[in-house]
Amino acid sequence: MEWQPDEQGLQQVLQLLKDSQSPDTATQRAVQEKLEQLNQFPDFNNYLIFVLTSLKSEDEPTRSLSGLILKNNVKAHYQNFPPLVADFIKRECLNNIGDPSPLIRATIGILITTIASKGELQTWPELLPQLCNLLNSEDYNTCEGSFGALQKICEDSSELLDSDALNRPLNIMIPKFLQFFKHCSPKIRSHAIACVNQFISSRAQALMDHIDTFIESLFALAGDEDCEVRKNVCRALVMLLEVRIDRLIPHMHSIIQYMLQRTQDPDENVSLEACEFWLTLAEQPVCKEALSGHLVQLIPILVNGMKYSEIDIILLKGDVEEEDDTVPDSEQDIKPRFHKSRTVTLQHEGGEGEEGEDHDDDDDDDDTLSDWNLRKCSAAALDVLANVFRDELLPHLLPLLKGLLFHPDWVVKESGILVLGAIAEGCMQGMVPYLPELMPHLIQCLCDKKALVRSIACWTLSRYAHWVVSQPPDSHLKPLMTELLKRILDGNKRVQEAACSAFATLEEEACTELVPYLSFILDTLVFAFGKYQHKNLLILYDAIGTLADSVGHHLNQPEYIEKLMPPLIAKWNELKDEDKDLFPLLECLSSVATALQSGFLPYCEPVYQRCVTLVQKTLAQAMMYSQQPDQYEAPDKDFMIVALDLLSGLAEGLGGHVDQLVSRSNIMTLLFQCMQDTMPEVRQSSFALLGDLTKSIILLMLSIGLPFSSPWLSLSEFMPILGTNLNPEFISVCNNATWAIGEICMQMGVEMQPYVSLVLNQLVEIINRPNTPKTLLENTAITIGRLGYVCPQEVAPMLQQFIRPWCTSLRNIRDNEEKDSAFRGICMMIGVNPGGVVQDFIFFCDAVASWVSPKDDLRDMFYKILHGFKDQVGEENWQQFSEQFPPQLKERLSACYGV
Repeated sequence: MEWQPDEQGLQQVLQLLKDSQSPDTATQRAVQEKLEQLNQFPDFNNYLIFVLTSLKSEDEPTRSLSGLILKNNVKAHYQNFPPLVADFIKRECLNNIGDPSPLIRATIGILITTIASKGELQTWPELLPQLCNLLNSEDYNTCEGSFGALQKICEDSSELLDSDALNRPLNIMIPKFLQFFKHCSPKIRSHAIACVNQFISSRAQALMDHIDTFIESLFALAGDEDCEVRKNVCRALVMLLEVRIDRLIPHMHSIIQYMLQRTQDPDENVSLEACEFWLTLAEQPVCKEALSGHLVQLIPILVNGMKYSEIDIILLKGDVEEEDDTVPDSEQDIKPRFHKSRTVTLQHEGGEGEEGEDHDDDDDDDDTLSDWNLRKCSAAALDVLANVFRDELLPHLLPLLKGLLFHPDWVVKESGILVLGAIAEGCMQGMVPYLPELMPHLIQCLCDKKALVRSIACWTLSRYAHWVVSQPPDSHLKPLMTELLKRILDGNKRVQEAACSAFATLEEEACTELVPYLSFILDTLVFAFGKYQHKNLLILYDAIGTLADSVGHHLNQPEYIEKLMPPLIAKWNELKDEDKDLFPLLECLSSVATALQSGFLPYCEPVYQRCVTLVQKTLAQAMMYSQQPDQYEAPDKDFMIVALDLLSGLAEGLGGHVDQLVSRSNIMTLLFQCMQDTMPEVRQSSFALLGDLTKSIILLMLSIGLPFSSPWLSLSEFMPILGTNLNPEFISVCNNATWAIGEICMQMGVEMQPYVSLVLNQLVEIINRPNTPKTLLENTAITIGRLGYVCPQEVAPMLQQFIRPWCTSLRNIRDNEEKDSAFRGICMMIGVNPGGVVQDFIFFCDAVASWVSPKDDLRDMFYKILHGFKDQVGEENWQQFSEQFPPQLKERLSACYGV
């Protein structure tokens, strides 16, 4: 006997569905409570499916809502449905998949895929065969409803469909879908392509077996009049470019011609999908060859796509001239911020840091439209193509640029400024001759009456900051800085944001060139403090932190400190311990403390105490959560990471002044716990802090006469933890642990002896691993050298196993204390085990020659080793040996060491 609803129960459910459409919050709350009560009755879900599939007298939105409530119940507690209820729901879904209403069909499809993804594909064996069967129905609604459901299942369970668990149903489904590419209904054609598209990226075997048929069928649909079909065809070709480019290459000319048309499609969903093609092609090795002949058509199309659409202009109030900087931000406008934990790096020759750092300067302009659109995609494509073709792009661009940049219509002019910014990285060489003329025009655009022109000008100018700084300061740097600072105080929030970000980029490039203007810069940034709303304040912290990093100790002047510190400390006191705005403020203060050094002393005690409290609170909360996860929430460990990093900034900036703070707090006990945290970023920051505090702790212990194995810094407890974290799987954790070991060596001296065996083998393994990042190699080499410096007898026997990579990783490091101690260590180890260096002596010579001005006693050590080796092998052999040297190395060694 089929289940039938009870009339009274049905009325109750219908009333609930009506109430749940009310905007009133009190009614909504009552609905939630009622839902929870009704969920206690096993057949409540039968009523919901009944309203969705059978109660045709009700209006469609109510029926659909009933299905969506049922979907949420399936998601939350399907495993508790009685078998009879579950079977009834499944049956009703399949019997009604062809409902005349598209809304009801779509809702049933969502319900089916939700049940399927609850592990039911295995226990509902008739589902896929039945849906595939229904595709053959003469009734359009049944065919479309089944395809809609199949498309959702393909999206949600693509991996499972291609697995042995289900006996590989794809082998039947893919050929079936391909037949429907020719169906007379565009909706069905579109479903069929969308279903197959789900299996391209995973290279499903069933699809690979029919790849040529698939591609031919796509080509056959190239001229389809339905925009949804065209969009899915474009999407398929973009994915095939990554997965099976071999199959596309023979047809590449026609595909490119097709994509050129589609990138100009009147439907933006199609043009956006097609525009992705250029982004993906640019990453393929064939790009240059395939596109060279088409640039003349492609470049104008991309440039045209970079204009704001009419909808964008309305949404961004582009035509409305109004100041909005007094309007508070709505909280959902503020993106969550993530703190990037501290990594210890070394200075290189030429002064740049680690290469390949990710600068977030590419999120150009319209963040409020944070969804991806044709403008952003076209700009990104032009950017990557500029990096592929370099200056070969300019003959196609320059004739267009002139017309754009000076165009009377602001929308066109704005797109020209965006084009100029997009090509900055790839075409910099070729643009240099035009920049002296373009710069003043761009700087003038900072005063344009349209806010969107002012904001894009900020971004584009920041992309050329490197060139600006390379010119005499009066020619461009000074005028640019003057105007950018005015824009930081613009009346429009979007312009403030763009100007602040651009100024941070300029600071990174200009560094100490900014020192003469510090007073003027600080006045502006401090004034912005009182003017900015919530979102831009967070960017302002970043601009202040970057300024401190860029000018360093030059900031340590009483007049600057008096300007900068009061507003920062006022914010610091205003924020509660659980406010996420602390992250950017702590990052900013960390840079300021490092730059101000002793100038930060008056502020350090409260800042230090609060950081310790943040760490302590987070650890306590993590402990409670691990013991009673149902009672407590997991803490946000970012609070602890940022606090540890600010403590590192304090230790670095204040040097010995931090000793008293450390001695009066329980930071070492907390640090011991942090070093064993499950989260890699927590360990990463705690090792950086351990390294920074080593000096203070050990000096302190010496001054109060504590033995090294005191509870304060019990090396026997700390070293094994450092040893187990020498695991290159977590690069940054491993890097900071390595660096901390080196710092401890320098403070402990010979006391390190018992601990060498805990770390040496791992360090030697890391320095010999292929593809180890440069920063980690350098820190590993420094630490091996320092270990050898304090315990040469223990480390020297392994010299031959690391000397070659050791020399090559340190040859590009600037002369500094770390390099000095490491090279002393190598010299002492060579003294203990001269045989260990013989085979790789040329590498040692090269590393010695990388020193610009070693201290006298270190130079003597080098001299003795070089001459000792020369005397050992004899004049004739030395001549033969030194013939292998590159000329520069030969000259250097001869001039500096007389060999």
